Amino acid sequence: MTKRENESFSIKDLMNSFIEGGKLNKGFEKIRIEEAWGKLMGGGVVSYTEEVKLHKQTLFIKLSSSVLREELSYGKEKIIQMINEEMGKEVVKKIMFV
Repeated sequence: MTKRENESFSIKDLMNSFIEGGKLNKGFEKIRIEEAWGKLMGGGVVSYTEEVKLHKQTLFIKLSSSVLREELSYGKEKIIQMINEEMGKEVVKKIMFV
């Protein structure tokens, strides 16, 4: 009887390799960016957020309040920086409020 190798891998490492190998990374980034938006902006902003969409490093945020859209437009660079820090890498280069 042969002896088994007893290498152990964490589930996190296995999932990451599966996601990277299966080209699922972009889909998971889109989900994580929606979660990051909710976490960073808080309930007040999220309640006026209708859609969060990432397309080619541009984050599109659809808001139901024109006043909030104007207020957030003043802090675009800060929001981009906060989201990229939350994601752990540069995912967003541009943000558009619609």
